[in-house]
Amino acid sequence: MSTKSLVNNILSPKRAGEVTYRDEEFDKMGLTLKAEIDRVFGRSLAIRELDSGSDNAVEIELNNLATPHYDVERFGVSFVASPRHADVIIITGPVTLAMAEAARKTFEAMPQPGWAVAVGDDACGIGLVKDSYAVLGAAGKILPIDFEIPGNPPTPIEIMRGLLAFMVAIKRQK
Repeated sequence: MSTKSLVNNILSPKRAGEVTYRDEEFDKMGLTLKAEIDRVFGRSLAIRELDSGSDNAVEIELNNLATPHYDVERFGVSFVASPRHADVIIITGPVTLAMAEAARKTFEAMPQPGWAVAVGDDACGIGLVKDSYAVLGAAGKILPIDFEIPGNPPTPIEIMRGLLAFMVAIKRQK
């Protein structure tokens, strides 16, 4: 490649695909979720994420929910730093031997009634490392799991769908 074509390549305007700033399906689902959260809790939903030995793929997708692109707080979903402030614990990853006691203590620190949701194939017991020597297995082996959102990892939209289905399930229990 000649120097002239290299410089032209660097300085010429780049052509990118059209960038969408709104996801209509996500926004519609979020508004429905907000209505369900209001019916079930009468306020926002506080979630404590608990990594019990995952590969961080699910955590990345959960973190994406809090970015400006998705901004789930506008729908009444917030992530909290302490289980003492949480309505729901989302557990990710298979429960490793090293994390079993910490996971139990985290769940016990949550105010009752509290719910536990397994997110991702590993937490649901169908992931790749389910039979590893260092893994106890699915989150349901040590915690009372109320709902599962499978996926490897589930996308932010799939997580929102799962949370919406979870709200509907809680409403039926009441």
